Amino acid sequence: MSELRFDGRVAVITGAGRGLGRAYAELLGAKGAKVVVNDVGGSLNGEGVDLGPADEVVQAIKAAGGEAVASLDSVATAAGGKAIIDRALDTYGRIDILIHNAGNVRYASLKEITHEDFEAVLDVHLRGAFNVVKPAFPRMCADGYGRIVLTSSIGGLYGNKRVTNYGVAKAGIIGLNNVIALEGEAEGVKSNVIVPGAVTRMAEGIDVSAYPPMGPELVAPVVGWLSHESCSITGEMLVSIAGRVAKAFVGETEGVYQPSWTIDQVGEQIDAIRNADHPWILPVVPSAHVDHIRKSFEMAAKG
Repeated sequence: MSELRFDGRVAVITGAGRGLGRAYAELLGAKGAKVVVNDVGGSLNGEGVDLGPADEVVQAIKAAGGEAVASLDSVATAAGGKAIIDRALDTYGRIDILIHNAGNVRYASLKEITHEDFEAVLDVHLRGAFNVVKPAFPRMCADGYGRIVLTSSIGGLYGNKRVTNYGVAKAGIIGLNNVIALEGEAEGVKSNVIVPGAVTRMAEGIDVSAYPPMGPELVAPVVGWLSHESCSITGEMLVSIAGRVAKAFVGETEGVYQPSWTIDQVGEQIDAIRNADHPWILPVVPSAHVDHIRKSFEMAAKG
């Protein structure tokens, strides 16, 4: 069986100094990719700068026979995002793969969260994704090739307590990914979301003693495939947790059509409205947006 490799490809990986990002960087580097290891080396809440983590990963990739350079710029600003992509272009002349993994955490209940802590998390996770996609995407389109992997979370899909900022940011990633996939379809650019579950420093304070093995190395091959030229999907979400890989998706019930509604009728029909026996699962690419409207109109036309 042939080995999937990345020879000649250039990958930019944000948040690559530790945890999941490091696992992605070392895997792609070992498979022939030239890697820009981006990490500001800050604390879990996003404060501080330290070259150490990014440089350590660069040295590990080089020691294994690969090529890599470090980037200390922050994804949290437009200028930082551009500088990260420019690091790839200036060093290697191209960018083929963009994996946005950078993240921070600031815990607080919805009653207590400050605007500062809300914005600080969105700046890294969601705006950070846009800040690196914005300069990378046009170049990928011009080259006729690109693979983008964005990071969401079960916190974005299903929510969690005390992480309003994180949940909002990770849900927003899904919308961004859908647009990239749609606009990149004709340009040779594919974009997908990884929904990872792994024990990293973000699990600090959580009792993981009863968890099954779920290190970053279990997630890395999934991200590797999404980053590879053989990746056959776009606009999708893959879950990877404790060795389980699955597809996550948005679905709708078939619903109920009436030519007009009253408040009382909505209550009377709520069980039928929510009945999920025959769900609609509409693929983002090529036409979920249009299909949603068309199928709804068809029900209205049938009366």
